Amino acid sequence: MNLIEQERLLKVIIGPYVSEKATFLGEKNNQTVFKVATDATKNEIKAAVEMLWKDQAIKVESVQTINVKGKKKRFGRFFGKRSDWKKAVVNITKGQELNFSNLSSIETK
Repeated sequence: MNLIEQERLLKVIIGPYVSEKATFLGEKNNQTVFKVATDATKNEIKAAVEMLWKDQAIKVESVQTINVKGKKKRFGRFFGKRSDWKKAVVNITKGQELNFSNLSSIETK
């Protein structure tokens, strides 16, 4: 994997998304929800998760993506809109668990 591909994969996953529904998915179906870049593909998301947790030998079974539309909000007398964003539900192989406390250090040479 060359340096440009590795840098792209590091920018794909913005962070974990925590909500009641996401916690329920994690407990019941061994799935994790991430906030990802709006132009990320399913293959990029899968590769990024496997690269970030390569020391734990995580294998991704499937990825589902959802485009979330930004809400229309009112700020005083002005109307505005929150940004659109993308959510990814990552299904991990049974028996494995993502550990967010000790992510592997990514070397860029």
